[in-house]
Amino acid sequence: MRRWRMFAVLAATMVMAVMSGAGAGPVYAQLPVVYNFFAGVPGELTDPGGSLPGSNDWSCRPSPAHPDPVVLVHGTAGGRQTNWGTYVPLLANEGYCVFALTYGAYPLPWPVSAIGGLRPIEDSAAELSAFVDRVLAATGARKVDIVGHSQGTLMPNYYAKRLGGAAKIDKYISLAPTWQGTNGFGVADIHDFAWRLGAGPAIDALSGVSCAACFQFARGSAFLRDLNSDGVYAPGIAYTNIMTRADEGVVPYTSGYVLAPNATNIVVQDGCPQDYSEHLAIAGSPRAAGFVMNALDPAHPRPVPCQFIPPFTG
Repeated sequence: MRRWRMFAVLAATMVMAVMSGAGAGPVYAQLPVVYNFFAGVPGELTDPGGSLPGSNDWSCRPSPAHPDPVVLVHGTAGGRQTNWGTYVPLLANEGYCVFALTYGAYPLPWPVSAIGGLRPIEDSAAELSAFVDRVLAATGARKVDIVGHSQGTLMPNYYAKRLGGAAKIDKYISLAPTWQGTNGFGVADIHDFAWRLGAGPAIDALSGVSCAACFQFARGSAFLRDLNSDGVYAPGIAYTNIMTRADEGVVPYTSGYVLAPNATNIVVQDGCPQDYSEHLAIAGSPRAAGFVMNALDPAHPRPVPCQFIPPFTG
């Protein structure tokens, strides 16, 4: 009788172990987390066109603690590896199902194929739509959380507002958001000046074969006027905007500071003047990452570090 009782206990323990493992999220050996915007570049060089360890695991099943897969959306000229060397291991180590795509790249041989965010934003949003549908189908989740950087903060909003994506997004977290456009590197001034000189069609045609998206996210563009005509944000999504005063890509940085009941605005220098992160470094900064993690899991906030953050790397 005792032997049968021990067998029953052992069997029950094994069943419970299997049940607790189901839907427990990804299990990885702790991946190294390097707080540097360029941390993903070696991955692209050693595995061209691949995915960073911890991302794009199509067998991943979200846990009850993190029910929404996280989709990482890179910026202009970025890619799924080059932009997210910090965030893929950070999120995977925390038990999130992490997915990342390269969108808006021209269909040319590597390394050009790894340079995303160049094609029209409408085309890129359609790519994101298909990718999100694949993520939801593979994971069984109802919604995803978006973490975007630079153009990757704006393009998903077209998906949300114009392609029906709002019903599939829970949290939308933006690093260096550009909701109201930018004059970074003079992009808006160049475009306006070209049109005043009568060279507008020529410069638009030139951008169409190099970076069609670049003038779309310029301040005052027709694309932005149309996208924001019904307000910046999509209802039903919780937006978090994380900005830096030192942003040389989003000018002015307050382009990303838009008030709304469903939006939280954070400037990384508030309370931490030694943070010198700019447009690139904000996607590799431990301080910005702390805000991202709290936005993804607001029920379990953690202290956000304040330390010296150098520009360009993070």
